Amino acid sequence: MSNPFAHLVEPLDHNKPDRKFYNLLKLRDPRYDRLPFSIRMLLESAVRNCDGFLVKQSDVESILNWEQTQTQSVEVPFRPARVILQDFTGVPAVVDFAAMRDAVANLGGDPEKINPVCPADLVIDHSIQWGSKAFRNMRIIPPGSGIVHQVNLEYLARVVFDQEGFYYPDSLVGTDSHTTMINGLGVLGWGVGGIEAEAVMLGQPISMVLPEVIGYRLQGAPDKLITSTDIVLTVTKHLRQVGVVGKFVEFFGPGVAQLSIADRATIANMCPEYGATAAFFPVDHISVQYLEQTGRDAERLDYITRYLKAVAMFRDYSNTCQDPNFTQVHELDLSTVVPCCSGPKRPQDRVAVSDMKTDFEACLAAKQGFKGFQVAPERRNAEVSFRYSDQEYSLSHGSVVIAAITSCTNTSNPSVMLGAGLLAKKAIQAGLSVKPYIKTSLSPGSGVVTYYLKASGVMDYLFQLGFEVVGYGCMTCIGNSGPLPDPVVEAITQGDLVATGILSGNRNFEGRVHPNTRANYLASPPLVIAYAIAGTVRINFDTEPIGMCPQTLAVFLRDIWPTREEIQAVEREFVIPAMFKEVYEKIEKVNERWNDLTASSDKLYTWDPKSTYIKSPPFFSGLTKELQSPRSITDAYVLLNLGDSVTTDHISPAGNIARQSPAARYLTSKGLHPRDFNSYGSRRGNDAVMARGTFANIRLLNKLLNKQGSHTLHLPSNETLDVFDAAERYQEAGLPLIILAGKEYGSGSSRDWAAKGPFLLGIKAVLAESYERIHRSNLVGMGVIPLEYLAGDTADSLGLTGRERYTVVIPDTHTPRMVVDIKLDTGKTFKARMRFDTDVELTYFHHGGILNYMIRKMSENKRDRVVPCRTPASAMRMAPLSSV
Repeated sequence: MSNPFAHLVEPLDHNKPDRKFYNLLKLRDPRYDRLPFSIRMLLESAVRNCDGFLVKQSDVESILNWEQTQTQSVEVPFRPARVILQDFTGVPAVVDFAAMRDAVANLGGDPEKINPVCPADLVIDHSIQWGSKAFRNMRIIPPGSGIVHQVNLEYLARVVFDQEGFYYPDSLVGTDSHTTMINGLGVLGWGVGGIEAEAVMLGQPISMVLPEVIGYRLQGAPDKLITSTDIVLTVTKHLRQVGVVGKFVEFFGPGVAQLSIADRATIANMCPEYGATAAFFPVDHISVQYLEQTGRDAERLDYITRYLKAVAMFRDYSNTCQDPNFTQVHELDLSTVVPCCSGPKRPQDRVAVSDMKTDFEACLAAKQGFKGFQVAPERRNAEVSFRYSDQEYSLSHGSVVIAAITSCTNTSNPSVMLGAGLLAKKAIQAGLSVKPYIKTSLSPGSGVVTYYLKASGVMDYLFQLGFEVVGYGCMTCIGNSGPLPDPVVEAITQGDLVATGILSGNRNFEGRVHPNTRANYLASPPLVIAYAIAGTVRINFDTEPIGMCPQTLAVFLRDIWPTREEIQAVEREFVIPAMFKEVYEKIEKVNERWNDLTASSDKLYTWDPKSTYIKSPPFFSGLTKELQSPRSITDAYVLLNLGDSVTTDHISPAGNIARQSPAARYLTSKGLHPRDFNSYGSRRGNDAVMARGTFANIRLLNKLLNKQGSHTLHLPSNETLDVFDAAERYQEAGLPLIILAGKEYGSGSSRDWAAKGPFLLGIKAVLAESYERIHRSNLVGMGVIPLEYLAGDTADSLGLTGRERYTVVIPDTHTPRMVVDIKLDTGKTFKARMRFDTDVELTYFHHGGILNYMIRKMSENKRDRVVPCRTPASAMRMAPLSSV
């Protein structure tokens, strides 16, 4: 198909410079200047990729008419410039590709068609060499390089692609919900499930409903004691209250210029916690300064600046004439932000530091819930003594037992990392220390952090307080802190204590950080150190000393807290381009053991039947070229009856493999001893392990049993079984299953196994009040029907107990978001909405999932209509830089 806009993208005559390219994106129409900058990015992609098939001229018009179409649920395609994969979903993606090649070959197609045609980067922490040699257009960043989002920000981000003289904006989707961090640099991107990312890598555009864009105006300047973490937790709570789920948020106003790129990236990183699809900061002069600081060369900076100015995508935040039209506008005065944390169980539950003591004590008394632990009055001041390293200590409710500077949210930000280091220095000089039983750790996002902490002289002080570098990657934030000392665990258990973790991460859902910390608070790196020194969250830093110096003088937090001016002075001196260049020039050589590995370059993977780590998944077993019409789900049993805010941590296998679990029994049957079980994360390429670990979270509350744990009621026999064992019995009897759930089902991290696992358990549909965006897409991708109660309906209002049998009546004709009947064996009937939001999603449903669709398309012997991302030969040419 030809591009109908080709006449506007002819190469410009160097001798007759004109504004054709500029007019292309303006489309000779003043509507362009009123579009939010994030929508301009969608428009550019649609114009450049318009082929009349995957991207139509009508799609371009829909985006250009955004002011009218934004509220009409208009479906548009988006073809990002690249894909980024992280470890937990990237490795299964490579395994899926290997299995898809087998399936295409079985259907008589060419297996090499299963190959990325859109540039992809995989940043990993575990060995998988085959993919880098067997697949073209796929780069694998080896272990030890850093957290995926920080590597993306510091190294992988192009901002503007330069392909042999062709220029276009950088954009991406990634297999992690916190892909949104890159929006802080002006690169439009968001998280998708790995299943959807695989389709994008194979040339499919993202099918999305054209979003509303919420303008978020920042004004004022933050107080000298405020960190970017305080700002982001304030923004998170505010936007959560505003309601931005499924929308874009675009930041504007003079206050944006007060924020560094690291500050903006921190705010953008937390986007999933306030529910938006993307949180966009258009490129400005500070963005260009950051690119220079991180080692990008002058030629690149020049063409980035000129290109974006030429196409009206370069922002001057002080110029109100550039302010576009937004769906709604909300404001934050940065001068009103106060030091804060979030918790004890959710990132949106912001608590001012001055209120932490009273808020935690209120949580002890409150009934069990997101802000309550329901501790009996006589137990609220319980104290348990224990011995550790031949000394006597005691724990009580609120005692800190984990303190971790971790996660890409903050470790990408030199200001808070250096702030933590300066605080540590002042604390040591004041004679303060951290109790030795507290598990402290420092896991930076990249090696650059270690460079500037050492160069500035603060690393040694961090080490003295116990915050030594334990590695580069996601650790405590996703539950990889390791075990606590036995005496500490015994004291917590003996007193049934609400022990506390304090971390600079982005998620603190119950059961995620550590099974022995029932309360977990998100905080800035300096506050992590402060609470570690205090040893408890039951402290008011305004009125109570953080500790006593050797001369028995009280030391208050304000006495050792560094100001923004102090931090910025150190940052200017020690965070320099040479550090970034040195670290990233060595990225391909950083891991000698990795480089010494050998791997086959065969186009079909040779599966090892003895491996307990990598196994050919059964997703495509029995797949035929012919479509099977979707059928109604008849007399399904409820496997689990769940409440609100069930996260992917509750659903997806994560953490260590418990010794009495179904996964442990499977590994034992393969001859492994418990010491060799490793974690679910390390075995995410083995479906047999992962299916057995689905819904295995000890904090999962199942209403069928009315208690927490990884068990359920097998309704035909009325037996209590492990979830996997119950599902296996149902499947052996040929009985379909569904899940009942409340609001925000599937919130939290983007985890494919939260959809793949239920699929393997035989779950045909989920019936919930609402869904997290990425998880709903993942369910669609696996062929599991996401059903949603109609407005006003809930399981309780309909009197559902989960003991009924459910028939979901699926008609022959389907439309997006159609309403269907659900009939119970009790005789009751009600209606629910099928959350297939676009025609493309319905197509995937008809094929039994997105990967099944791709396999059938790739198996066709006729010319493949899956169009690759634009190459230099077909991308539009930028005007000579001298002419713009």
